[in-house]
Amino acid sequence: MSEPRKLEVLRAIVEDYVHSREPVGSKALVERHHLGVSSATIRNDMAVLEEEGLIAAPHTSAGRIPTDKGYRLFVDRISQVKPLSAAERRAIHSLLEGPDDVDDILERTVRLLSQLTNQVAVVQYPHSNRALVRHVEFVLLAPKQVLVVLIADTGSVGQKVIDAGSDVSNEALMLLRSRFLGSIAATQMALLPQVLPSVVALCPPELRSLAQTLAQGLQSLSDTSREERILMAGTANLARSNVDFPLSIGPVLEALEEQVVMLRLLSDMGDDPRGVTVSIGRENPYDGLAEASVVATGYGSGAKVGILGPTRMDYPTTMAAVRAVARYLSRILGG
Repeated sequence: MSEPRKLEVLRAIVEDYVHSREPVGSKALVERHHLGVSSATIRNDMAVLEEEGLIAAPHTSAGRIPTDKGYRLFVDRISQVKPLSAAERRAIHSLLEGPDDVDDILERTVRLLSQLTNQVAVVQYPHSNRALVRHVEFVLLAPKQVLVVLIADTGSVGQKVIDAGSDVSNEALMLLRSRFLGSIAATQMALLPQVLPSVVALCPPELRSLAQTLAQGLQSLSDTSREERILMAGTANLARSNVDFPLSIGPVLEALEEQVVMLRLLSDMGDDPRGVTVSIGRENPYDGLAEASVVATGYGSGAKVGILGPTRMDYPTTMAAVRAVARYLSRILGG
């Protein structure tokens, strides 16, 4: 069998199985695809694909389904990620344009991606080691209570209510806000622990205790902003795919609950020349995801966005959706 026909038969099997969820037989392939050869020839071709470990027979079925190795060859032969339809591009544009708060943008992103792909969507928060301080605000909530707000240039907003220990005036807060903002605006979040003590030292002696308390609040917010976090949406899509996880859906749900597992998985996924990386079945380092595939790509300053679903997925469409959403994200977040 020639290499082009082998790939053509494999592509037909993958497409039919993804569409129907039913094992694919030679008769169905001849009827549905213009392969230009007889059913007997296709049967021989399928025997070769089976010998090479690219397809397998589930149970005693007359049909065949792709293996992880078959999906891998199929994905590797997708030379170009197909563009999304105009309607899909408009949907992404209308849903992601507008808000400038990073939490809102990322929540919209995972919801949209899960709807476009019918899979679980995952997005890693932007890496904030390189994030800069955009704004600082101190708001008097009660005589001894101050709301400390730290806004990064990535759009992330951190808030923390602190106890000042004694009564605070609005005038004192305005003065200190001016001092802090003048000193730390455009400073890297990661450098705040080194910069804040010198800001406190330059404050008027009578306000230094309050300044120290406010600085601790700002440092706490900057530490929190640098913690790696992910957002997810569409877990219910897995329940609808229960039949695609013959062993158990439990380990997949556990992996999703363990943010550390998902963060490590996303971080370890390399870069693909097509801009989208695919990890299929047992290629995933975590045993619980042996029946799942992950499609992901980077956005902004290196954070990842992607989806997780069964190995039986529409790879071309999913890869296109992940890439398109990542490009919009990069543009909106200025990364």
